[in-house]
Amino acid sequence: MVLAVEWVESPQPRIRLLDQTALPAQETHLDITTVDGLVAAIQSLAVRGAPALGAAGALGVVVAMHQADREGWDETRLQTEVDRIRLARPTAVNLAWGVDQVRGAMAQGAEQVLTLARGVVTDDETANRELSRLGADWVLERTGLERVRVVTHCNTGALATSAWGTAYGIIHELHDRGRLGLVYADETRPLLQGSRLTSWELTQDGIEHVVQVDGAAPSTILRGLVDVAIIGADRIVANGDTANKVGSVSLALACARAGIPFVVAAPSSTVDLATTTGDDIEIEQRDPEEVVNFGGRRTAPEGVKGFNPAFDVTPHDLISAIVTERGVVEPVQTPHHNLLARIAG
Repeated sequence: MVLAVEWVESPQPRIRLLDQTALPAQETHLDITTVDGLVAAIQSLAVRGAPALGAAGALGVVVAMHQADREGWDETRLQTEVDRIRLARPTAVNLAWGVDQVRGAMAQGAEQVLTLARGVVTDDETANRELSRLGADWVLERTGLERVRVVTHCNTGALATSAWGTAYGIIHELHDRGRLGLVYADETRPLLQGSRLTSWELTQDGIEHVVQVDGAAPSTILRGLVDVAIIGADRIVANGDTANKVGSVSLALACARAGIPFVVAAPSSTVDLATTTGDDIEIEQRDPEEVVNFGGRRTAPEGVKGFNPAFDVTPHDLISAIVTERGVVEPVQTPHHNLLARIAG
């Protein structure tokens, strides 16, 4: 199984990242030994996906502590650098969560922080496998089908986690049970995480699929070509509203019209009970140049500015099921202002 994030001790303690900006053309790794390097990797999407960012955040505290020792930082500088990691991508709650899981142990030394960070990584894989089992059970029971055709958006596999995957994990679980039909993977503009990354993982796992442009997804759903949409999340708030890669909400709207399930899958660490509704989620604005350029070439007239929100918010009343390793809730059937409390971390 591919590892997006791992800790390497020798010859120098570091985070080793699979550079996702280079896939699928080549598999290259980044060795991260500084806070600057980690923040750059996070913001460039060399490492991405909510659970993977959680792992990177936790391990990043160890990187910051080792750099502080090498460069003689005082405590104020160290805490400032840890904050830089924590805030590198504001919409993805797991990044801050990962930092917070280990930050309180910094006074006990880097080894203790590393032990806790490794626990974050291990726990994520365990959570992913359990939520995949629960999600597959729910999909099969809800659809009543022998083989389920799926549409998915962005990338939620092992590349986006510490191992296995979230929404992709459910797809993989259905495949392993012999219950999966054709998968439609949205290309996911503007950085093509679906065509570059999800298709690469599906190919590695021998899962039959096609790649479609994002704008085709609603029509694919309305034409009856899929039975369920399964996506991940970067933040799920108390009432069940979810933030995910921009383009997700169009799938939810089409599923509601077609009368098929729209499923969101994420570990319980992605649940943010401190935020009441999706209106309060900060939406990351990325570089406009990502929109007006493609493959290194300008695609819009010179002087035209791009608008590049990285995420959109799907209202809870469009979501059939939210799955974490702690269970499944159904926002459409049982709306509540604190719906996610039962399956939150």
